[in-house]
Amino acid sequence: MGTSVMAVLLFTAWTLVVVAIVLLWRGFEIARGVPANSWGRGAERDRPGLVKRAEHAHINCLENLPVFAAIVMAAVFSDKSAVTDGVAMWVVYARVLQSVMHLIGTSQWLVLLRATFYFVQVALFVYMIVGLL
Repeated sequence: MGTSVMAVLLFTAWTLVVVAIVLLWRGFEIARGVPANSWGRGAERDRPGLVKRAEHAHINCLENLPVFAAIVMAAVFSDKSAVTDGVAMWVVYARVLQSVMHLIGTSQWLVLLRATFYFVQVALFVYMIVGLL
């Protein structure tokens, strides 16, 4: 298995780790007697800040995972994995750091760091796409 494919799998695993925070909290809430159907889309429930931030970090992961996977698939299917193998893990590192900043808090510095790690991912996506074209 190539480095790029492993990076996509690790990105996917990280996405699951982030959502596990939300799922654990919901599990505890259900155990406390909160109805399981009280988390409908758009329903505003009172929840801890960490859980809100984990939900947002999870959405961020979901927004970028298909883009990353498409780039890596294009590289693999066109037999150009060498283009992505050298940088794909850096996408994962930047994603994990972005999510961690998201989970820690929302201060101005954390938001700026989070944006920086996001920019790194986008720049790497562009770099890989240009290399594949």
